[in-house]
Amino acid sequence: MTQLALTQLLMLTMIIPIVGALIISRLDKHINVRETVTIVTALLLFIVNVDIYLSLDFSHAADVAASRFTLAEPIQGLSITFSATAFGSLFALVASGLWIATSIYAIGYMRGHNEKFQTRFYVLFAVAIAGVMAVAYSDNLFTLFLFYEVLTISTYPLVTHSGTSDARKGGKKYIFILMGSSILFFLPAMVIVWFVSGTLTFQEGGILADNLDLIWAAPLLLLFLFGISKAGLMPFHKWLPAAMVAPTPVSALLHAVAVVKAGVFSVMKVVVFIFGTDFITESGANHWLIWLPLITIVLASFIALTKDNLKERLAYSTVSQLSYIILGALLANEAGILGGTMHIAMHAFAKISLFFAAGAILVASHKKYVSELAGLGRIMPFTFTVFTIGTLSIIGLPFFGGMWSKWYLVSGGLSFTGPQATYWGVLIALTISSLLNIYYLLSIPMTAFFNKPLPIDSAHSNDDGHELHASVDSASTGIKEAPIACLIGMAIPTFITIYLFFDPHVFFRLSSTLANF
Repeated sequence: MTQLALTQLLMLTMIIPIVGALIISRLDKHINVRETVTIVTALLLFIVNVDIYLSLDFSHAADVAASRFTLAEPIQGLSITFSATAFGSLFALVASGLWIATSIYAIGYMRGHNEKFQTRFYVLFAVAIAGVMAVAYSDNLFTLFLFYEVLTISTYPLVTHSGTSDARKGGKKYIFILMGSSILFFLPAMVIVWFVSGTLTFQEGGILADNLDLIWAAPLLLLFLFGISKAGLMPFHKWLPAAMVAPTPVSALLHAVAVVKAGVFSVMKVVVFIFGTDFITESGANHWLIWLPLITIVLASFIALTKDNLKERLAYSTVSQLSYIILGALLANEAGILGGTMHIAMHAFAKISLFFAAGAILVASHKKYVSELAGLGRIMPFTFTVFTIGTLSIIGLPFFGGMWSKWYLVSGGLSFTGPQATYWGVLIALTISSLLNIYYLLSIPMTAFFNKPLPIDSAHSNDDGHELHASVDSASTGIKEAPIACLIGMAIPTFITIYLFFDPHVFFRLSSTLANF
């Protein structure tokens, strides 16, 4: 493929969802056509991203840009530029591929749940995906920062979609934390990099090794870790549980895949292409900064145990799992980078399956608390089978894709050459978290399948103090599986989660180019 053709494909990744959004906005009175256009737009975007993947040169290890195009250059040397790289392709393939599943799922969910303003929802979703593509293919830190902020702004109306007081409250926390951390930490960190190195272009081996004293590596990296709060690192994680007030399709794709993965994607890009793993290792910055993701992994898992609201439990699970990826980056060795990068994909497919299942439960039974789910697996076996498969992949068990990313993360921990206390801290944190995953996730389908339903007149309280009433069976409640569109949407990532255990080579190949730095 010629460089010109590849440049055109890069442009299409951002043009297609924007054009789709414009067309969808005119179809408010033509529901079926509107939803067809949404799915077709998602399919076209995925095909373009597959073409970009197929055009990449894997004959050498370096994740160099296959093609670049500059949209604008506001200041000399500071440009809005995009390029096709293996790492960018991985993120774009995951996000665009799961947009297809989410679009199908959303048809059943939005109709089944009688959501208002559905056209606005599909329009903003497409705009957000355009932002994700821009982040994925950003060629420099300035471009990444700009579209990182565009993604925050474009997803805010999706978080507050329902218009309730809870939605507005959650939206305020969402925008305040994400924008506030960017202005206070991310922006100054970027300015410092520009000041000391004279460039913000992502480069193999990083750009700071010859430009920054080793003693300043840790403080600067800390600014990036706190500034990129979409990565969910504690204490800047509370926006994610707050965003669970959004409709489930938003929670699923944007807050289990696109938004949060934009965060960890950005952290990985900064570590590998701004600092460079050799520079981080030489400076020793990761010897103590690595405790931030370790603490987040364990604490978020314990907090998840306390949450009775199903989506909140999944949200804190996501906070924990995101720090696996940050951990992989800060291990700064080949296995750690490989495991963290693969976990971007493996976690995405598993976690979106869990969110889809949670949404299906809400649509079909109007239940959103874990303590209400006893016996529901017998009425909704497909939904809870999906939940089980997603859970087993998150845990990292064989026959599910999550095993491979966990495998390399543990290998990276075993290869870590830092202080012994940190070495053992990595291994202990990974072990404790995996055991807690079993308890707070696997207990949900086990309860649904094997526990007896509570009597219909019995009541109990959840962690928020609300009284809950359980039902005996489907005959007394009319509960059945969610609409067929939801089930199809759920089946797609669930199948891929299983498939990736047997054939993970696409994401392994894309991740390997990054790990070899």
